[in-house]
Amino acid sequence: MIKSELIDRLGAENPHLTRREVERVVNTILDSMVDALAENGRVELRGFGAFSVRSRPARTGRNPRTGQAVDVPAKAVPFFKSGKELRERLNLSGDA
Repeated sequence: MIKSELIDRLGAENPHLTRREVERVVNTILDSMVDALAENGRVELRGFGAFSVRSRPARTGRNPRTGQAVDVPAKAVPFFKSGKELRERLNLSGDA
């Protein structure tokens, strides 16, 4: 599901809201999550999972085309850990 599909679905479930209002709500929630993560915070949605930030140290990589050594700077990357309820729902079918 992409963001526009989420907005459409929420709009269908809440006909008293306009598409613009639903879009504003979704953007506000996502912006708040990004702001919290940018401050090295953690965002937890019970039953769904938790988003956090992990640091990757600087390292020396290789250019795959030339094999030349390349310095890769340290960086922060988002990390997601699924919640128990999400894992259980994904594994209901037993196909895993």
